[in-house]
Amino acid sequence: MSTFSIFLILIVIVAFLLIVVVMVQNPKGGGLASTFGGGGSQQMGGVKKTTDFLDKSTWALATLLLVLILFSNVAIPGAGGDAESKALDTDTTEQTIPLENNNATPINTTTETNPVVNDSNQ
Repeated sequence: MSTFSIFLILIVIVAFLLIVVVMVQNPKGGGLASTFGGGGSQQMGGVKKTTDFLDKSTWALATLLLVLILFSNVAIPGAGGDAESKALDTDTTEQTIPLENNNATPINTTTETNPVVNDSNQ
């Protein structure tokens, strides 16, 4: 199993956990804390601690997800710089020249570094 596969599995797990933590929270401040009857000054069973835990775990999971994504970029197979791009190869580039009837004809524009000179006319 490659390093990239390990990062990918960890990213999926952290993303799933982040979804679960966010879905448990209520956008109006209720959520899991209000289920236990946590009104203004009443703290039954550590309800204030529950909202703090959910808030901190959301930030921690989001940060971990971002770090895993950044580190997985390093582990992408073939991202080393050893491979040459075929798009930048000058020997195989083609240009199109528009004709009068709006059709384009490909023209091979290979460049030779050492052109052969015919000196038979001298």
